[in-house]
Order: sequence, then C-alpha cells, then structure tokens
Amino acid sequence: MAILKPFKAVRPTSQYAKDVAALPYDVMTSDEAREMVKDNPYSFLHIDKAEIDLDKSVSIYDEKVYLKARENLDKLSSDGIFMQDDKDCIYIYRQTMNGRNQTGLVGCASIDEYINDTIKKHEFTRADKEQDRINHVDYCNANTGPIFLTYKDSEKINTIVSNWQSENKPIYDFVSTDGIAHTVWIIDDSSVTGALQSSFEKVDSLYIADGHHRAASAVKVGLKRRQENPDYTGKEEFNFFLSVAFPASELAIIDYNRVIKDLNGMTNQEFLSKIENNFIVTKLDGSNAYHPEKTHTFGMYLDNSWYKLEAKPNSFDKSSPVDSLDVSILQNNLIHPILNIDDPRTSQRIDFVGGIRGLKELERRVKDDMVVAFSMYPTTIEELMAIADSGNVMPPKSTWFEPKLLSGLFVHKL
Repeated sequence: MAILKPFKAVRPTSQYAKDVAALPYDVMTSDEAREMVKDNPYSFLHIDKAEIDLDKSVSIYDEKVYLKARENLDKLSSDGIFMQDDKDCIYIYRQTMNGRNQTGLVGCASIDEYINDTIKKHEFTRADKEQDRINHVDYCNANTGPIFLTYKDSEKINTIVSNWQSENKPIYDFVSTDGIAHTVWIIDDSSVTGALQSSFEKVDSLYIADGHHRAASAVKVGLKRRQENPDYTGKEEFNFFLSVAFPASELAIIDYNRVIKDLNGMTNQEFLSKIENNFIVTKLDGSNAYHPEKTHTFGMYLDNSWYKLEAKPNSFDKSSPVDSLDVSILQNNLIHPILNIDDPRTSQRIDFVGGIRGLKELERRVKDDMVVAFSMYPTTIEELMAIADSGNVMPPKSTWFEPKLLSGLFVHKL
C-alpha cells in the first residue's frame, strides 16, 4: 500500500502565488539566484537559497544561511504573504508545457514507507548535499521543497481528480516566466480526500522521480524528531514529508547530456580509433546537431563535427536493467575505460547538461571549456521503475524531468 496524507499547507495567498513560486534550489547557482530575485522580495529562493541575502563570502553551508532561511520563511507568514489552511487537504497541481499536461496530487508521504522501500529509489545520494537539506529542514522546521513522486496509473485516482477539476475553481492559475502554466485546486472535502487515501492504499509502490536528496534529508529529520520525542505516536507531522505524486503515463523524461574536458591525453584520431572497438562510428554530413532517435545510439560532437555512435550488441548485457541503460553503456564502454573517468559524481572532468538547454548548448560548451560532448536518448519512465523495482540504482544524471516542480506553493510544517 502507499500513503498520501492530507495536510494543512502553508502557502501563498492567491495574489502572491506567482511572485513566490520559484524553480528548485538545485537547478541554479547562487549568483544566478541573486539575479533572478533582484526585483522580487517574495521569491521562495529567499528561503531555499537564503545565502543570496548574505554576503558572498558566507559559505552556503554556514549556519547563518539556515537561520536566514527560517527568518525569511517566518517573515512571509507574518507579513501576510503566506497563510495556512485550517483543515487537512490534498491539492491538485497541474503543469502545462508545450500543450502537454501533467497533473499530480500534493500531500505527504510516510518516512516509514521510504525506510521499508514502499517508496522506491533509483539514485545514490551524496552526504554533503544531504546534510545541507537536513539543516535546512531542521532549522525551518518544515519541508520547503516537494519530492517528485510517480506511480503506476490508477483509473480510480484519475477519475476522482478529473471530477474535482471539472466541478471546482482553481486557487492558483498563472504562467511562470518560462512559459509553463501552473494551476492548483484545493480538495477540502474530507470524503474526497478519504477516497483518494483509500485509492492510494491499493497502489503497490511510489517511485521517486526527482528529489532523492530532499527525500533522504526529510526522512532523517523525521527520525531525529522521533529521537527528540520518544513518546511519538506516528501521527505527528514529522513522520511525513511533502510530496507531489504523478501518474507515470503523464511524465516526460528528456535527455541528460554529457560534456568532457579532455581526451585523456589522446589525439582526436587516437580517441576515434579506440571507441570503434565498442561502437559503430559514423561521421555526419552538414552542420546539424544530432539527437539520437532510438536507444543504444548516441550523438558525439568533436572538433566541430557531429558523429553518430551505435553500441555494438556485445558491448552490454541486454538482460540487466542497469547495464542496458544508455547512460551505462556510454559510461562502461567509453567514459570510464577510454577517458578514465570512473566516478562521474565526483570527477571535475565531466559535466552534465539538461536537454532543455538544447544541443546548441553542447556545441557552445565544447567551443568554450570542453573538448567532446555526447547527446543521449532519454531514459524512459519504464526503465526507471524497472531499476527501482529490482533494487538497483541508475548511474548519476540519468534522468531530467520537465517541467520542474516549483517550490513555495506548498510548505509542510513539521
């Protein structure tokens, strides 16, 4: 069974929703965030990246940052920008990008289900990134960023959501600066929230699509609160964390591409010769960037030219859900053995570019600070679920979801 618990959201009043809502803290640098909030004192980046309100000399991990985040969060409430619903609700959050809708339910997931793996993961997390969000949640005494979950489609849940949307007006309806529409309905009828809870109890598992660090941090703060409150009942808010759950059929994963600083001491020709061991290499005519059209195929930009790489059948284990991923094939047959990058999570010689930036960004990076770029075919949601179900993890930077969930529309107080 899966749990999606109603809660009393702390959220912006309708007139401030567009000003408050912000992209997640981890998709921009501190300098980019400072620029984004120049004329907006209400942006949630003042909470999620509170270092932007401090001197640049202050480390982003300094206690002052977390104290400032708490201060800024409290001020939004005291100034009347935020309010809190007076009863437990579930919220419908629809995003529309390029004519495509994805509609999720905002509620709270259980830290126990995370621990017992009813909520399935597909990525490792880094201790330093975890600790940052642990401190942020702990000092703010709130989950400020939602965890992006998905689940196998349920006709019953879809029907409840669709009926509520058709019969009720949204509380938020705006278009963000990137052209994505965000629409929110509040389900404040306990009989409907109860029906949704019962329907989720029939869902076998929830899957983390995005937000592994936020989820792990939220769980660890919940466990910390349990130690501080040994008589806890399990019903306290700290036993749950803020989530948005989407049916899998509505989600879109786009490519997550790679750029690399050097050829590990090789000339271009030596490099091309080595990769021919495991790939069929075709140099492409013309100047058009190449985006792979099917799995096990890659684009490569080197020395002002695009190439098509096709993995040879004997270069990977087709029976393994992890080894047969395109990101694994590239890592195991080229990036590690040829370019000598064994851990992409920590190496300073590799960087990752979300497909939303386009292939021209890969060309720009190669001309600017890199030597070679690889364009990828997107991982599918079915691959993500299969790997999570098998108890394995994906290589880092395997998935890029668009659109991103905005932060600031919902805060869950612990």
